[in-house]
Amino acid sequence: MQISSVGGMGLLDSLLGADGRKSFKRKDSDAGEAGKALEELRGSLYNELRTSEGAKRQQQRFCGPVVAMTFNFFVAVGIILTNKLVMGRVGFNFPIFLTLLHYAVSWLLLAIFKTLSWLPVSPPAKTTPSSSIFLLGAIMAFASGLANTSLKYNSVGFYQMAKIAVTPTIVLAEFVLFRKTISFKKVLALGAVSAGVAVATVTDLQFNAFGACIALAWIVPSAINKILWSSLQQQANWTALALMWKTTPITIFFLLALMPWLDPPGVLLFKWDINNSCAILSSALLGFLLQWSGALALGATSATSHVVLGQFKTCVILVGGYILLDSDPGLVSLSGAVFAVAGMSVYTSLNLKESKDGSNKQIPVQTPVSKTKTSENGSEDSTAIKTTNDV
Repeated sequence: MQISSVGGMGLLDSLLGADGRKSFKRKDSDAGEAGKALEELRGSLYNELRTSEGAKRQQQRFCGPVVAMTFNFFVAVGIILTNKLVMGRVGFNFPIFLTLLHYAVSWLLLAIFKTLSWLPVSPPAKTTPSSSIFLLGAIMAFASGLANTSLKYNSVGFYQMAKIAVTPTIVLAEFVLFRKTISFKKVLALGAVSAGVAVATVTDLQFNAFGACIALAWIVPSAINKILWSSLQQQANWTALALMWKTTPITIFFLLALMPWLDPPGVLLFKWDINNSCAILSSALLGFLLQWSGALALGATSATSHVVLGQFKTCVILVGGYILLDSDPGLVSLSGAVFAVAGMSVYTSLNLKESKDGSNKQIPVQTPVSKTKTSENGSEDSTAIKTTNDV
């Protein structure tokens, strides 16, 4: 057997010749180098995701403000239509329990991601107090639960009017907590958006005492929720998925506590057939995407920009329904929607301009600094280049 093997190798060498042997060795070497480079790339990417700073850099790289807000916009429109189906045609009138199902499915998916090592690493515990995580989880339960309850008991117009109050609440809270101010031009743009949304939805105002109390109770948790999500991601190296994994169990606990107070009885008597269950499950999956996309948008922009985006969705749906579906909300509502979209455009352009100016300030600027060289033969002055960062 050994002689036969040697003879076979000799026959192969004689057929290939010296050039053939060199070609095979070169190809093997190239394949080995390509495989080694691919392995190094995978290893570096894996190590990048194993740190909170690296995971945050990857999130910022692949999901900038435009991508995050576009993702959030389309998911929000999809879940609005799905929840209308669930609460309307399906008749599932349990808003807190529906919110609970959203977060339960989110937690299950995040657990699967963690098992598969797809979940980004959280920052060290010492960088973020546990009280901040607990507060965010609790606030999120009230913000999400009360939002769905308000949508159940109020008309869409009154619901949107309540959302207008979130914008000044966020501006005031950020000033009190972080001494953050906004320019006068932005104030005018936000005023135009709020006024436009108010005019667009004024024809759909239906007052309900209990619904009004729920809407008022929802304003402050909603504002604080957006501020905390934005600040923790931008200042403490949290990614959206890592922060969702930490806060979702706390949110579920508080939603369970809210159910007996705000949901009507009879959830166990609901007809859980295949069609109804699939519709509710679709809403829950979209709820996970909505939470994820909202967290990405808050991490990439700001709390104020995110709430203005929410008002922009309403106006786009109203104008789109008029153009595509032949709906007729009335000239007053359409005028208000167009005015709000114009205000949103101005606000966005101001944000982009500020971001561009901020980026330009971080670019190193070369400034010439004269330095005289003295030598025995009297050489001429030379110019040294000094690099400065304008922070």
